[in-house]
Amino acid sequence: MHYDIIGDIHGQARKLEALLTRLGYIERDGALRHPERTAIFVGDFIDRGPHQLETIDIVRSMVETGSALAVMGNHEFNAIAWYLRDPDQSDEYLRPRKGEIGEKNRHQHAAFLAEVEHKPRLHAEIIEWFFSLPLWLDLSELRVIHACWHPEFMSTLEPQLKPGRLLNDVTIISASRKGTEQYRSVEGLLKGVEVRLPSGCAFHDKSGVTRHEARIRWWDRTATTYHQAALVPPQTRKQLPDSDIPAEARIDYPTEKPIFVGHYWMTGKPEVLSPNVACVDYSAGKDGPLVAYRWSGESVLSSENFVLSS
Repeated sequence: MHYDIIGDIHGQARKLEALLTRLGYIERDGALRHPERTAIFVGDFIDRGPHQLETIDIVRSMVETGSALAVMGNHEFNAIAWYLRDPDQSDEYLRPRKGEIGEKNRHQHAAFLAEVEHKPRLHAEIIEWFFSLPLWLDLSELRVIHACWHPEFMSTLEPQLKPGRLLNDVTIISASRKGTEQYRSVEGLLKGVEVRLPSGCAFHDKSGVTRHEARIRWWDRTATTYHQAALVPPQTRKQLPDSDIPAEARIDYPTEKPIFVGHYWMTGKPEVLSPNVACVDYSAGKDGPLVAYRWSGESVLSSENFVLSS
């Protein structure tokens, strides 16, 4: 099989259509298809952009007709948790809707809610479809996950998942409870592994929120110190020491097959992260292009194989 791995869309249906056209996908029998290739979506179809339902319609039709595969992103997980009531609090949901945290959660989810909140049947149908998305794909040729290929977290979760590595009604509850092993595992797989920054170090993320934790470059096994490993702006990196990050933040991921991820809001010219890891998220949810990696069987990945929507 030859695959086109497509990055985080975030409601940017026009960018998605442009990229699929550039890749040679054409409308046939109710879905966009390629005569020789299969698309793989890395999740985060929703939130931020102007065309939420259109994006879902395109992706879902491709998945359901067999012209694409897809995994769950953290925004689909959040959408499920926003929708489901908390069984331990009759007036609350798994993703809180009340207070300051609830306002922040609604703001992050506003673009999607604007298109579905007044259509309860459609909202329920989409949430059910989100439940059908696996947390990761381990194909014979390659691997795909939204943020981080973490064997320990996968081993923890897999016995608690439905066949096909799907979340169930029980696991979604425990994965929404801070402090549980399920929460830690799902957070790591769908958002990446974070480390607490040394005292006095902080930075502002893409939304302007002050962060005292940073995600790490888990794909770089030589990045063992805060200065080397932290995914932070350049001015913050200058403040970081060369002391070692915690041992549990160093991930012994497998290298025998390529791994593809999204999530990280990369910018600039797309480049592979390592010989066998590539990120296809280049900030399409804001001003960046939607990016795909066109994989045709190579064991060593090449930056020449990225394709952009514009």
